[in-house]
Amino acid sequence: MCRRTLRTVLAATARSAVVACVAASLAGPAWAAGTVKIGFVTFLSGPAAGPFGIPSENAANLVIDAINKGSLPAPYHKKGLAGAKIEPVFIDESGSTTQVVENFRNLVQQRHVDAVVGYVSSGSCLAVAPVAEQLKALTVFFDCGTPRIFEDHAYHYVFRTAATATMDNVGAARYLAKEYPQAKTYAGINQNYAWGQDSWRDFNASMKAIEPGSKATAVLWPKLFSGQYGSEISTLLIQKQAVVYSSLWGGDLTAFLEQAAARNLPKLSRFVLTTGETHMFTFAKHVPDGSILGARGPYGVYARKTRLNNWFRAAYEKRFGAAPIYPSYHMAQAILGLKAAYDKGERNARMFPSQADVIKALTHLKYAGFGDRVDMALGKGHQAVTAMALGTYEYNAKTRKPEMTKVVYFAPWCVNPPPGVKAAAWIAGGFKGAKCR
Repeated sequence: MCRRTLRTVLAATARSAVVACVAASLAGPAWAAGTVKIGFVTFLSGPAAGPFGIPSENAANLVIDAINKGSLPAPYHKKGLAGAKIEPVFIDESGSTTQVVENFRNLVQQRHVDAVVGYVSSGSCLAVAPVAEQLKALTVFFDCGTPRIFEDHAYHYVFRTAATATMDNVGAARYLAKEYPQAKTYAGINQNYAWGQDSWRDFNASMKAIEPGSKATAVLWPKLFSGQYGSEISTLLIQKQAVVYSSLWGGDLTAFLEQAAARNLPKLSRFVLTTGETHMFTFAKHVPDGSILGARGPYGVYARKTRLNNWFRAAYEKRFGAAPIYPSYHMAQAILGLKAAYDKGERNARMFPSQADVIKALTHLKYAGFGDRVDMALGKGHQAVTAMALGTYEYNAKTRKPEMTKVVYFAPWCVNPPPGVKAAAWIAGGFKGAKCR
């Protein structure tokens, strides 16, 4: 009698425990992980550190601290990633692609990070993407621009929360046609690797499609990080084209601008600089007046006033004593994408999300960034599209501050190809399906 009663009590207790567990799981997460360990990779040394690596590292530290404290504006005001604090691990992107891949493997296999956010160079992204897939490591590219990542391959573990270079170059051609339609001759000087090659391909093809009477006078391919452009500048001085187009970035752009100014090239040709916004503050006097500057989206000075952006600019300037430029926005945008995916994954799973939950939530995600809305619309939901903005640079000698004039915004589907269509084919076909307003 007593044994049966005891068994009955134990059984009832067990049933009650099961019911309680089920109820708890339905009500919300049963537990939250202590930390999410994330590897952050950017240029911390070398010629790209000043205009790219340090601003992106600064943005990462700022946003990580705010997420961990729960001090971001809505809709990101909840602490942590699904309640878990971010534990950052920063490493340097400088070095050969072999070193970059080795460092990525070390982050995943030796330091056991839960995700990797990184990479400025398109060469780094092209090398890392297949390795990330092989290691099944959640990886978010925050800046690199070559469209080849998702046009030539399909990835499950790899994402990019910034738009591709196609947007920059279609936008640049549209901007020239709108604001400077008399500029019918142009030359290109671009680094001889994926980023430069893809950038020139899309700009040149866009110019031919938008301005059929335009003509490329010279196409120049210096090596990445060469730093010396004497022969290229000589060629540009001889050709005397209306526009010099360049996707040079980092120390290469700094060196080119200094050497071009010394030989008066900006007096003969207007510069179109798709990464030029990175230089408008620190290197303000090196940027020629009348240059058309891109910021790889509506970032930096082009970022619209929103509650999120107002917080980001004010917090960044207060902490670092400088205005955030587009690499800062790109890094911050990637971290917000991860937070949005973790929080969405938690809501869907009703517990702390697994890697599979986060990947599912990030695929085709639409979320608010500090500079623009982000739509993970391309690459089967792994590649972002955003709007694009360009303007004409002027240095105000009275205020001693740089200014942007003739600012034009292009809607996302005006400068990005539709899903399932490669950029080159879209441009060659006359931008079929483009939605410009």
